[in-house]
Amino acid sequence: MKRFLYHFEPKKGWMNDPNGLIEFQGQYHAFFQHNPYDIKWGPMHWGHAVSKDLVHWEELPVALKPEEEYEDGGGCFSGSAIEKDGKLYLFYTSVSKRLGQTQSVAVSEDGIHFEKYKGNPVIAQVPADGSADFRDPKVSLIDGVYYMVVGSSFEGRGRVLLYRSESLYEWDYIGVLYESEDYYDAVECPDFFQMGDTYVLMYSKIGFPTYATQFITGDFDGKKFFPKVYSTPEAGPQFYAAQTFGAKDGRRILIGWLYDWKMVPDQTADFAGALSIPRELSLKDGKVCCFPVKEAQSLLASYQGKDGEVLDVLWDEKAVEVFVNKGEHSFSYWLKN
Repeated sequence: MKRFLYHFEPKKGWMNDPNGLIEFQGQYHAFFQHNPYDIKWGPMHWGHAVSKDLVHWEELPVALKPEEEYEDGGGCFSGSAIEKDGKLYLFYTSVSKRLGQTQSVAVSEDGIHFEKYKGNPVIAQVPADGSADFRDPKVSLIDGVYYMVVGSSFEGRGRVLLYRSESLYEWDYIGVLYESEDYYDAVECPDFFQMGDTYVLMYSKIGFPTYATQFITGDFDGKKFFPKVYSTPEAGPQFYAAQTFGAKDGRRILIGWLYDWKMVPDQTADFAGALSIPRELSLKDGKVCCFPVKEAQSLLASYQGKDGEVLDVLWDEKAVEVFVNKGEHSFSYWLKN
């Protein structure tokens, strides 16, 4: 089975959602949902890879293993990373038989070895206006405040729940940041961040075979989000669970899962799943555009569309990513195993 040249995939085992994307101590870090024992979803670990150029990745040892009682019901699910006082904090959904889906944290000084907080889970109960689907904590520093968004649902409406903290260990529930009846199962992998004076909410839509990554731009008063413009630039069937991070040069960079739940891995393979090429986000009339980072643009082949569109195509062994008009639209497709 061929390996990608420019897209990260694990040496062995299954991978899905990118987690904990961050630039820390001179390297880009991409953690990911990982079952090191099989080429299908199983007990969730956090795999770990690093890069200096966002194109070539080195896989490191597993960062988080499901070894605690509060992780005995599925493992260490998706989450995020943030740096505070020179330390790297990983926030993740810990899933136990007794408590269900809760939120926990692990801390590192070197970005490689992590110690789980003895007070985990830091959020041990679902709020009254959430559900048993309570996962994928994304922590961001916005206007000098640490906020966490968590995906959930309530009475047939997908919801994004909002928390805030000063210490990163104690979290106060603020309320429902956003909800929609269009996504009844739950909202997954929410992300909330600033781009200039604009606030951006992003999340993944369960069960949508295409256009599964939703962006909404709007205003935020510290408690409530006021949506203005909706956009779904990525149309491909093999793109899900995207997450962003703020690079130290000011760019907002996004990486998604380049695979999908319906795909059947080649049973002779040792690995399954990959990461999309990293993309830089920009805004055009309130809509989000996603285009490969400058480090990857030499890999693109450019074409002129019949209606005047500019098409940039990235081919890589088993998949293709197509970008229209510098990322106004994109399409990610897995060609073969």
